[in-house]
Order: sequence, then C-alpha cells, then structure tokens
Amino acid sequence: MTEDLKARVSYLRGFTEGLELGEESKEQKVLQRIIDLLEDMTDEIEQLSVDYEELFEYTEAIDDDLTELEDDFYEEDEEDDEDDSYYDGDILEEFADGFSMECPNCREIVVVDESILDHDDSIEVTCPGCGEVVLVDDEEWEMDTDELPEEPDKEK
Repeated sequence: MTEDLKARVSYLRGFTEGLELGEESKEQKVLQRIIDLLEDMTDEIEQLSVDYEELFEYTEAIDDDLTELEDDFYEEDEEDDEDDSYYDGDILEEFADGFSMECPNCREIVVVDESILDHDDSIEVTCPGCGEVVLVDDEEWEMDTDELPEEPDKEK
C-alpha cells in the first residue's frame, strides 16, 4: 500500500514539473508544498504500517504464551478436581491421604491426616490459627444404619 502511495506522489511531482509553471510562480510553490506534505504523510503511514505489523506479531506471541499458561493452569486444576471430593457445602475436602476443612472461626484451612482417624480413641482437632476445635470424633455421632428410620413406601 505504501509503495502505491509513494508512486502516486512521485507521479504528481513529475506531473507538476511537466506543467512548466515556472519555479517562482505562486501556483508552483503551492503545488510543491502540497506534494512535500503528501510525501511526509506517506512516510508516516509507512512507519505506522511497520509499527502495526510489529505490534501485531508481538500480540500474537503474547496470546500464544497466555494460551499455553492457561492450558497448564487449567490442566492442573482439572487434575486436582479429579482427586478431590467435597462434603458439607465445600467445608470438607478429601485428599488421597487425608482431608482438610475450613475453621468456622478464622476461616483458616486445617489439614487432617487420614491416619489419625484409624485410632479407637476420641479425636479432637484444633485450628492452628485460632485454637478453635474444628473436629471432634467421640464416636457419638456415628449411627448404625439399622437405626435409621425407614423410608415410606413410594408405591401408592
């Protein structure tokens, strides 16, 4: 595009020189200044075009890098989602070797190792942040499934 503009400005310069208006005529001076202005504008347009191409290539490179980072980030997030399961409205989060829960007092995440649940004694887990008891397992809350009320018959 800029080559076409430069060619057209060169054509105008040659055309005005061919008019033989005289170097000192007012018309020749006006035409000469207009053509000089057109040459300057063509040079600026050419520079803008070069800058645009560089910026476009740079933006594409950033976009590619961002896409790669998103793929890596969300790939890890998907792997985490496959390993985790959530209970009680996202309060408990189960991991392969234990679980974590949010302290209701200070909202700090408390990680509990699963091996602690294997003990027959009662368990009490406190939040390391505020000292609040976040888990008590004194076996009173466990119910035998035989003690659950029967469901009403749905065959009516």
